Amino acid sequence: MPYGVTNAPAVFQSLVNELFRDILNQFVIAYIVDILIYSATLEDHVRHVRIVLTCLLQNNLYVKLEKCEFHRTTLTFLGYVLFPAGVEMDQSKVWAVTNWPVPTTVKELQRFLAFANFYRRFIWDYSTIAGHLISLLNGKPKRLHWSEPAQKAFSKLKNSFTTMPILRQPDPEASFIVEVDASGCGIGAVLSQRQPDSGKVHPCAYFSRKLTTAENNYDVGNEELLSIKAALEEWHH
Repeated sequence: MPYGVTNAPAVFQSLVNELFRDILNQFVIAYIVDILIYSATLEDHVRHVRIVLTCLLQNNLYVKLEKCEFHRTTLTFLGYVLFPAGVEMDQSKVWAVTNWPVPTTVKELQRFLAFANFYRRFIWDYSTIAGHLISLLNGKPKRLHWSEPAQKAFSKLKNSFTTMPILRQPDPEASFIVEVDASGCGIGAVLSQRQPDSGKVHPCAYFSRKLTTAENNYDVGNEELLSIKAALEEWHH
């Protein structure tokens, strides 16, 4: 299918999903033309790579060798850096955020928030930090009214990208720790696990969202209960 056709990405993604239907999310993640094969051992990995390549070949699909990376323990995939200890944000993306110019139009702010939102699971209390910036888009304004509070929120959100922790890969066999908080305008939570070797608690993911109009009427106790409910729904598996 030629590039530029409106439905080309969706159609090709459907093809890939059907192609890897039996092995998808078992040892393969595929996003359009980006394919990630993951394994617990080198022996398994060799077998998994062979299965994927055979599947592509049988369906007359081919990969360019110069664009492939084999037997890597660390790699960048879809904006994330993956390695045995966990996952972190691509440093080129961190640089892009920290050097992002102050938005001067509604579209520029929308573009910044869309970029930042992609990495919200790395940032504690993201919805509260970004809340003021998001409120500037309420009512679909034609002009952006920038203010000192907006500048403070913009700077704080950018700075939060430079202090993001490494998110550990969750161990489904180990116990999880869920910590929640409610700020009066939003709720947040962090999913963590204690590492058996060091005894330290490391985050696996963050979650946050703004309160709805009805939820803003909750008292502190009910906001905390809402945080617990929302966190468990977010990470239910």
